Amino acid sequence: MSDPDVRQLRYFVAVAEERHFGRAAERLGIAQPPLSRAIRELERQLGVELLQRTTRQVTVTPAGETLLRDARVALDAVSAAARRARNVGSDQPLLRVAIKADFDAGLLPSILEAYKAEAEALPVDLLFGTRGAQVPALHDGRADVAILPLPYDDSGVDWEPLLTEPRLLAVAATDPLARNSRLRLADLAGRLLPDGSPAELGEAAPPPAHRRTDRPGVDLAMILNLAELGETVFFAPLSVAQRHIRPGIAYRAVEDLGPSTLTVAWPAVSRSPAVASFVRVAAQVAAMIYRENSGLPAAGSDAGGVTDPLVITEAGPSKRAKAARP
Repeated sequence: MSDPDVRQLRYFVAVAEERHFGRAAERLGIAQPPLSRAIRELERQLGVELLQRTTRQVTVTPAGETLLRDARVALDAVSAAARRARNVGSDQPLLRVAIKADFDAGLLPSILEAYKAEAEALPVDLLFGTRGAQVPALHDGRADVAILPLPYDDSGVDWEPLLTEPRLLAVAATDPLARNSRLRLADLAGRLLPDGSPAELGEAAPPPAHRRTDRPGVDLAMILNLAELGETVFFAPLSVAQRHIRPGIAYRAVEDLGPSTLTVAWPAVSRSPAVASFVRVAAQVAAMIYRENSGLPAAGSDAGGVTDPLVITEAGPSKRAKAARP
């Protein structure tokens, strides 16, 4: 009994994710009949039914769910191996850093500047993406290292904490919630986060590590505009709130909302000296900035935020930052 090849796995994953042969064929850029034949051949090879087909829908069997989970990992590994080999063998190898814009706690410029002085340093290529895009980029080889906040599915990646800071509720200044300097999650009943999940739950589940999506993401500027219009609320790390003060948004503390921890992450299989150097520099820069700024008022203290001092910790010690009330 032969093992499936990469093409068969890619075909199967497309059908299993789309739950529709026509949409899967369109996604793969092939006709539907050869796709159907390939799936039947895969089932024959494995000796199990992977998909149950009716005229109206496709459902994935338990055996199919198992294959889907493992096939995603396998396909990412194949893509990663090819991309990393091309990068290392190119005339100018790069260190590809995945990041979500504005979610670096202001550390990125200092990290990049310090990294340039490292003996193992490579030219850096920044890969910006929406929330949930960074870990898949590590898995499939589009990125070598990432800077991103928890939570995320960390299967197959290693990570180190850089900075922990409070999160604030970003809400329209005209919202009744803005009249309170401090809130609890229960007070947010009826409000929705940008992904549509209830705000009173505190946090949406992290996206699956090995699933990429082609759906367009919502960037921070759009989220803040929607919050200002009263269409959504948003949990902003303190460093994000400090950089995005605007009259139409109030930032309020939520007493039972957990903090945001910024991390540097890399594939668990990585043995790259350039990656190791970047991780070391990122940790050093975060520690240095923590020491330099400890006890100082936060930037933008003339607007936005809350009255009480808030604690920012560098994965251990704490520092004080104050944001003034509007």
